[in-house]
Amino acid sequence: MKRFTTTDAKQIDLVDYLESLGHYPDSRIRRNPEYWYLSPLPGRSENTPSFKVDRRKGLWYDHGIGKGGSIVDLCMLYHSCSIPEALTRLQDFLSFHRNPLQNLSHSGNVPLPDKEKKIQVLSTGPIVSSALIAYLGQRKIPLGIARGYCRKVQYELNNRKYYAIGFANDAGGYELRNTHFKGSAAPKNISFLNNSANEISVFEGFFDFLTYAAIQKTAVNNTNILVLNSLAFLEKSRMLIEQHASVYLYLDRDNAGLKCTAQLVKENSKYKDHSLLYEGYADLNEWLTRQNRSLQKQGQAKNEIDETIHRVQKRSLGLGR
Repeated sequence: MKRFTTTDAKQIDLVDYLESLGHYPDSRIRRNPEYWYLSPLPGRSENTPSFKVDRRKGLWYDHGIGKGGSIVDLCMLYHSCSIPEALTRLQDFLSFHRNPLQNLSHSGNVPLPDKEKKIQVLSTGPIVSSALIAYLGQRKIPLGIARGYCRKVQYELNNRKYYAIGFANDAGGYELRNTHFKGSAAPKNISFLNNSANEISVFEGFFDFLTYAAIQKTAVNNTNILVLNSLAFLEKSRMLIEQHASVYLYLDRDNAGLKCTAQLVKENSKYKDHSLLYEGYADLNEWLTRQNRSLQKQGQAKNEIDETIHRVQKRSLGLGR
């Protein structure tokens, strides 16, 4: 197989690549072939777009930090990685996307990507794609667990076909994830798994739930499961949640998640903050993926999380550490 080079990578359309990462140009500022963005680079926060992409030349420049370059340079900065790893990521991008190469030499008049266009699900099936299996491995989710709760979903967006790990919600929509994409196929809703239990575990995203199932190393049937798929559904789900005697919260440890958790715990003693299990990490899946252990050692991880749960419960009851 021909080695993937920086020359190959530089043929990838920067606008398409940024879109796959969830970044879209400001529609109010358009000077063909230039596109302007709020900077996508880590650590950059701004209200006025200062990140310019020259789509025809395949170059970008961030005026806020005075740096620019090719798509390879962007990938290295965005993912904090080396050139070989950036090339691997960009080659993976090609495996997920049809026709992502530039064909702009004849014209700079390229349609603006429309983030409002709806994702259309074309088909679903078992997870057999090597690329998706590799992605699950990166997130440390065993294939058997993922296949028990998820499907491979082929979908269309902006007249292009893609595929991703799909997690169904209660309204028939899907949460979609792959190495380069995080999105939803409408309608967006919660995912409630009813195991006829009198307790419920609440997760903000489905990869955190899959992480919980992976740690248990078995089907989760000792608690009902609620995956919000968006923190915005938390308040709308209160009636469902409070039908249970105990509520275990596994929300993200960002400002919004911590604020919601603290408020619920304060309001009602049935709510328990189990995000303390992954204190110091953004969420439960990040905690798992950062552990220096292989999938074969997840039995040890389960023992550790069980012990931590016990300590958290003691603390919530005022019994010390």
